[in-house]
Amino acid sequence: MTLPETMFGVALTGHGGPEKLEWRDDLPVPTPTKGDVVIRVAAAGVNNTDINTRIGWYSKGDAEEGDASWAGTALRFPRIQGADICGHISAVGDGIDEARIGERVLIEPCLREANGKPLEMPWYFGSECDGGFAQFTRVASRYAHPIQSDLTDVELASFPCSYSTAENMLIRAGVSEGETVLVTGASGGVGSAAVQLAIARGAHVIAVTSASKAKILTELGAQRTLGRDDNLAAELCENSVDVVVDLVAGPTWPTLLDVLRPGGRYAVSGAIAGPIVELDVRTLYLKDLSFFGCTVLAPGVFANLMQRIEREEIKPLVAEIFPLADITQAQEAFARKGHVGKIVLTVP
Repeated sequence: MTLPETMFGVALTGHGGPEKLEWRDDLPVPTPTKGDVVIRVAAAGVNNTDINTRIGWYSKGDAEEGDASWAGTALRFPRIQGADICGHISAVGDGIDEARIGERVLIEPCLREANGKPLEMPWYFGSECDGGFAQFTRVASRYAHPIQSDLTDVELASFPCSYSTAENMLIRAGVSEGETVLVTGASGGVGSAAVQLAIARGAHVIAVTSASKAKILTELGAQRTLGRDDNLAAELCENSVDVVVDLVAGPTWPTLLDVLRPGGRYAVSGAIAGPIVELDVRTLYLKDLSFFGCTVLAPGVFANLMQRIEREEIKPLVAEIFPLADITQAQEAFARKGHVGKIVLTVP
């Protein structure tokens, strides 16, 4: 296939509000360097990280001073965001079999190779490099995973970022059959994925969510749901949970450690209720707890996720669908947190 010279897409022009998202029809189409593939994007999921990156939330100081990306480095603008991608390979670079052209693929969002070279620190698709909020995107061939599934492009685009994050957390925390897992923020993309993936391992899941979303999580297999404002210490016995999968943090964070059993494990990959928490170090060491901060995907996590999708062990949860041109409305809907699962953008 001969690629066009320009494409339409959404360019992030700087840190700030939705006005920093600029619809353009003159973006250059990426060309594959050695080892790359170029993908015609069909659908792209919306994530917390899209908004967090836009507003500079990852920065611990002034976002403009250069630490506002996932990797703690400066973002280069304009940047095409979008980490959750389903599409078809349209072109390949040197060293890649042309037989790959036409494959339907999902993109692994945590990259250790870009521009034909290994990276000292991992990059994240749509953060340190351009992502999928456009007609075409480019990635090293090893991160474009072929998928065999009857699911639609929109349904498949709901998986990559959230489900690989959840799978990574469960692997890091060593969740196994028969264990009790407490999932906070359970109605979101990562949370609902963690519920499904923990159940696929034979674990018992307690999901923390709002009352209006509890039924859906019960239908996913959660044995019990608790409200966001419930007192966990009162609702659960101390030392009753093997693993906490936390996406919330915030002021009630200490109770998550109180309900963990001695030798329990705590995995975190989000802080939507606030990143600053109070830790009584005595709880940590007297209970022999293990903490896992989870961002970089461990080797094999994404391939393992692909197998679970193809075996239909997990299912997509698509809450709403918007065209790419309506990305501002999609992010507004995302920020209202009235949905369960993922909001997905279609790329015509």
